Amino acid sequence: MRSIWNGAISFGLVSIPIKLVNATENHSISFRQIHLEDGGRIRYRKVCELEDKEVTSAEIGKGYEDADGSIIPITEDDLAALPIPTAKTIEIVAFVPADRIDPLQMDTAYYLSANGVPAAKPYTLLREALKRSQKVAIAKFALRGRERLGMLRVVDDVIAMHGLLWPDEIRAPQDVAPDTHVTVRDAELDLADALMDTLGEVDMDSLHDDYRSAVEEMIAAKTSGEAPEEAPAAAKSGGGKVIDLMAALESSVRAAKEARGDTTSDGAGDVAEVTHLKERTRKKTATKTAAKKTSSASGASGAKKSTSTKASAASSKSGAAAKKKAASGKKSTSTSAKKTPAKKTTPRKRASA
Repeated sequence: MRSIWNGAISFGLVSIPIKLVNATENHSISFRQIHLEDGGRIRYRKVCELEDKEVTSAEIGKGYEDADGSIIPITEDDLAALPIPTAKTIEIVAFVPADRIDPLQMDTAYYLSANGVPAAKPYTLLREALKRSQKVAIAKFALRGRERLGMLRVVDDVIAMHGLLWPDEIRAPQDVAPDTHVTVRDAELDLADALMDTLGEVDMDSLHDDYRSAVEEMIAAKTSGEAPEEAPAAAKSGGGKVIDLMAALESSVRAAKEARGDTTSDGAGDVAEVTHLKERTRKKTATKTAAKKTSSASGASGAKKSTSTKASAASSKSGAAAKKKAASGKKSTSTSAKKTPAKKTTPRKRASA
């Protein structure tokens, strides 16, 4: 790989000569602007607006536009005279845990290659020190006319450097989050968890740019004079409004399972059965109603039984009282009969003759 910058890593009093090479490459398909009438290329020419003529690259320099619109020329000598210690040095300023770096700061990635045999030992020393400490190095470096921030970490057996944006270049996320209050229910979170579990992990090396492949196939078809294939209907239709979030999540879980070919019924590949909140509410209401009816029926039966028992007890009590009263009446009559004396009959006197 061709180096784009030569310099050294400053590691305390240790200096490591290195070469900087790009760690990434752009595979996007680029298009040219053409004149639709005849297919001619549309080109941009660098024209001096004062002389109204095209100029070459050798005649072009840098200039800073002031607030009033005037241009202040800046030469390469002006920039070279600036006191930038990182002009040819990647200066390590600190070692921090990797999770201290906000991914929002990540920029272009580079590989650092040891430049020459003498650089192999200090290069290896820094690499192994980073591995053992499980930290990353924060450094400053200058590239393409400006000072930048970088993060050094180990990738396999190579030291990689990620360009970082300066902290003041990260915008605060103001007015980005939804400004309306939304409540997420546990059932919805459970479905989201189920969807994440179903999708699972992925081998990053298996991911590829489907759009680029489709563009390449379309270009190949046009080159050979064939009609390009139409995209499937599913690919043409865009996403609609999510009316029922629960239904959409459940459908996503099913689709993810089908895409993975996971049709087994064992615990490893199963997704937990999820019931709609409305259905759960209906079931709970039906259960409560049935319980209430059972309770009411039981209460009514108990009430009837209690009433019957009370009536029977009252009847028994009444009967006993009646018997007692009758017995008392008989006893009273008998006693009265005994106590009443019999009347004496006085014999009549006969008249004497």
